[in-house]
Amino acid sequence: MSNGHHTTPGHDAAHTGEGGHAPGTFRGYMTGFVLSVILTAIPFWLVMDGVLASSGATALAILLIGAAQMIVHMVYFLHMSPRSEGGWTLLALIFTVIIVAIALAGSLWVMYHLNVNMMPGHLHDMPSM
Repeated sequence: MSNGHHTTPGHDAAHTGEGGHAPGTFRGYMTGFVLSVILTAIPFWLVMDGVLASSGATALAILLIGAAQMIVHMVYFLHMSPRSEGGWTLLALIFTVIIVAIALAGSLWVMYHLNVNMMPGHLHDMPSM
């Protein structure tokens, strides 16, 4: 250690591609870019050409393609995998998704019940209130 730098055992492994970090290569970034462009163009095509008859089916297809695009970004640009950081990165992502889903579902549930229970039952009863 004559150079004054302190190294840890896993430090060198992280820079060489070992230890779960995928090295960012030009080919990997271009693959992610091409997939992202394709996954962006498909929803435009679905909407502009009216490929699916139902607007609900179109919305569902766009949501699924959006989820696939998020996965492409996480894998190719953020280098997330079950091996990265010993699996903690993926575990943190799963925990975040669960917490966001609980918060979103709970908010929608509360707003629905407030709307149902707080609105007057009959409009003709309003003047007497």
